[in-house]
Amino acid sequence: MSLSTNSTLRFSESQASPLRLLAYMALALALMTADMRGSWLTQVRQQAGLLVGPIYWLAAAPSQLLRFTGESLQVRNQLLEENHRLRDELLLTQARERRLLALADENRQLRDLLGGTRSMQLGVRLATIIDVDLDPGRHQVVLDLGASDGVAVGQAFIDASGLLGQVTAVAPGHANALLVTDPDHAVPVQVVRSGLRVIAYGTGERDRLEVRDIPQSGDIRENDELITSGIGGKFPAGFAVGKVIGLRQDESQLFSVADLAPAAAVARAHQVLLVWAQPADTHIGPPSPPPIVPESNSLEPIEP
Repeated sequence: MSLSTNSTLRFSESQASPLRLLAYMALALALMTADMRGSWLTQVRQQAGLLVGPIYWLAAAPSQLLRFTGESLQVRNQLLEENHRLRDELLLTQARERRLLALADENRQLRDLLGGTRSMQLGVRLATIIDVDLDPGRHQVVLDLGASDGVAVGQAFIDASGLLGQVTAVAPGHANALLVTDPDHAVPVQVVRSGLRVIAYGTGERDRLEVRDIPQSGDIRENDELITSGIGGKFPAGFAVGKVIGLRQDESQLFSVADLAPAAAVARAHQVLLVWAQPADTHIGPPSPPPIVPESNSLEPIEP
């Protein structure tokens, strides 16, 4: 009994499958015919598209997200590489700029140093301050040239602005020098305006010199400029020493005292020129430019 029932069911199912297929085909043909002859299915497709659109978007979202992430990472890596490259170029450019500025400043200082001696018949030599006395009451420095370089005791040295001091002791490889502001230093000077000859003394202060024992009849005023007078032969004449910033009476009330601001950059000098008087040449003609080569520390004279 059960075998016959199962056989009947399988036979019925096998007959129903072709029938359903034919029904679907007929329905499809009817729908296609209706779609060709009318446009009512167009609206159905549009509405169905609106419903299916979000599903397509959700299905495509993972791949789009992955593609966007990959592009973003690629762009980020490119930007990081470019940023590193530009930063390296900036650092290199800044280093070159600093070097050029340092060279330009050094050239300016050398031009200023040479410019202060072109109108004088002097021997010059470029030197560098390599040490400074730390005693606040002593204003002494050490130069990198010595007796083996032709440096002698008593030679004056200047910076771009004026007189700095004189050499007091020499060794084969270096020389000790006294700055104009040292209490033991004195230099014969002359007032540019009036021609009055006096002596300027160091005070132990970096920003002040002193002219003592000025007679009441001495023609000296505030803002007068004082230069080396050349008396005594140690200091060549014509170098700026300082400017009068104040006048006062001494304790005896018989003489005046003038306070001077040093012309040279006493506390900031680094490269200096050793100077000494040279015999004047007898040739006639236009002067030639000074053949000074700082690197070789030449002893060539500078002509007017």
